[in-house]
Amino acid sequence: MSNPAPQSTTAKIVVPAAYSMVSLLGAGDTHLRTLERAVPNLDILVRGNEIVLTGAEADVVLIEQAVAEMLAVLRTGQGLAPEVVERLLGMLRESTGVRPADVLTANILSNRGKSIRPKTLNQKRYVDAIDDHTIVFGLGPAGTGKTYLAVAKAVQALQAKRITRIVLTRPAVEAGEHLGFLPGSLSEKIDPYLRPLYDALHDMIDPDSIPRLMTSGVIEVAPLAYMRGRTLNDAFIILDEAQNTSPEQMKMFLTRLGFGSTMVVTGDTTQVDLPSGVRSGLEVVQEILEGVDDIHFSRLTSHDVVRHRLVGRIVDAYATWDATRAVHQHGSGRKVT
Repeated sequence: MSNPAPQSTTAKIVVPAAYSMVSLLGAGDTHLRTLERAVPNLDILVRGNEIVLTGAEADVVLIEQAVAEMLAVLRTGQGLAPEVVERLLGMLRESTGVRPADVLTANILSNRGKSIRPKTLNQKRYVDAIDDHTIVFGLGPAGTGKTYLAVAKAVQALQAKRITRIVLTRPAVEAGEHLGFLPGSLSEKIDPYLRPLYDALHDMIDPDSIPRLMTSGVIEVAPLAYMRGRTLNDAFIILDEAQNTSPEQMKMFLTRLGFGSTMVVTGDTTQVDLPSGVRSGLEVVQEILEGVDDIHFSRLTSHDVVRHRLVGRIVDAYATWDATRAVHQHGSGRKVT
């Protein structure tokens, strides 16, 4: 005996006159198309400022909630985009109890008309953890905003005078033992490995003021080796690409923490560039410090990728391929490399 078809439900949404339907549904109905793709069996009919939904009750409720959250985003003056609507729908489906509009409109920093905000629930939890803990580890694949959001929180803290300087560092593993053979001064040799940190700073601070802030020591961008032997007080310290630290380097970095300082450590343990046989300090530190008071591990996933939508799919595809390869090699008795 076949299951009966779910009963159809109809609901009508009346959009207040204060809202532009073009802003809500997108130029060329791009936002509406995103809603339709999310619930292909739901009939969505727009007449003037009314939206009529017909279909399964769960689908109707989802789109009613989505439209309400879209209006809440527009109410703050922030615009919508198809990817924003997709993230909003994803959060509603997860039923986290957190309003998507609250996540998507949480402003960290504004510069030259550009606002920096978390774009997923995990990103919001990550930036909240930075406010609530002295040391935060941001773990996740490329494109999840780990470093960018950490730099934004550092600049926010500097502007609020909660700290007196920002220290940005990362291991220059790619240079390895060949650093001395590269042309130019030490600064010129190291700069390419620190470039992502400079790029993030340029998005958040007037570029003309960055040289002055660096000359005065308010902002320091340096390779990890420069951290040895120091104690960093009243600072916001970010270690980027931490998967390329050894366990000894990770311990050295963490013990630089001084009074009034915040540390954020970011990395992706699937992208380790260390020599064969050297275990990542970012892997080891999770075993050692998980559960220690005032230390927090924020774990982001492919669902938090905020680059092109294909990046998340690429991350998932590689993870599946790696897992399948590991199983096959383990079954054949070969060592997994």
